[in-house]
Amino acid sequence: MSRISSLARQKVQQLVPYASARLSMSGGSVWLNANENSLATDYELSGQYNRYPDCQPKELISAYAAYAGVETHQVLTSRGADEGIELLIRSFCEPGQDAISICPPTYGMYKISAESQLVDVNIVPLTRDLTLDLPTLFAQQANVKLVFICSPNNPTGDLIPREQIVEVLEFYKDKALVVVDEAYIEFAPEASVVGLLNQYSNLVVLRTLSKAFALAGLRCGFTLAEPSVIAALRQMIAPYPVPAPVAEIAVQALSAQGQQKMRATVSQINSLRDSFSAFATTLSYVSKVYPSKANYVLLSVPDAAALVSFIAEQGVLIRNQSSQLGLGQVVRVSIGSAAEMAQLQQIMSSYSLSPNSEKQESL
Repeated sequence: MSRISSLARQKVQQLVPYASARLSMSGGSVWLNANENSLATDYELSGQYNRYPDCQPKELISAYAAYAGVETHQVLTSRGADEGIELLIRSFCEPGQDAISICPPTYGMYKISAESQLVDVNIVPLTRDLTLDLPTLFAQQANVKLVFICSPNNPTGDLIPREQIVEVLEFYKDKALVVVDEAYIEFAPEASVVGLLNQYSNLVVLRTLSKAFALAGLRCGFTLAEPSVIAALRQMIAPYPVPAPVAEIAVQALSAQGQQKMRATVSQINSLRDSFSAFATTLSYVSKVYPSKANYVLLSVPDAAALVSFIAEQGVLIRNQSSQLGLGQVVRVSIGSAAEMAQLQQIMSSYSLSPNSEKQESL
């Protein structure tokens, strides 16, 4: 380590960064490893960007509030939902004193964002049926300021039962914020808990345009919460978090026409997902297909690394999720276009006939 590198905080030197799909894998002609929506839509830009944008662009806030069915003072926009996670931890957790609770297997940035701020992380794994372990979650309440619940959950694709979320909200009333990450909620809109915002002042909902709206490259997310929570986050957010071109495109995506396009692609992706899940059950080397309410499917296989490598050699990237707590040998497949899924299925069928797969099945 160079002398300059040693100047970094000790925690930074020790921290294992989040291995994003782009960081962990490169190449390939078909990307099915980042839960993106491959059915993209084109948008127009005005090209006038010589002025700083508003911190919270009014047109964008109004558009998302109308879409989500909330008031404008219940909305904060940020650089993806990831910044919302960061802001919540920085705003509500004292370093070296407070903690968050997470329920893996789940999205890795909750833990990394907390650790980078010297905030403790209580790990309460999901049960075998992928529901919340409420007794353990409630027993580990000391110093907890934030409880993160991802639904639909990444990487498993399941929904956390609404009644369990309500139990958590009730238990942590006046104690902690319950953060429900709804990044994939457009694929199962009936499961949203946004309607509970006015009933529970400790509820926070994270949203994004990265998934169903096919705008992952835009980096535009939203935090929905009661006004006092939004006010606290605004105290911590950067002066110009949302670039003007981002706000401009996001408003177009949230228009009536944009929403119609989004719902059409969601319907298509859900159909492709269900077809792929049915196909995966026919493969001899797939021991489990996890039920999914998102734009990806998790599969249990004998050797995840071998399967990912074999498919990558054919130009298609999927994701090895075997390092997730509570999961064994699993791969996650993001749902692409019909042509991309047909290509993947052909490759996976050939793998079932390959010497390597037969060797793994015999182990």
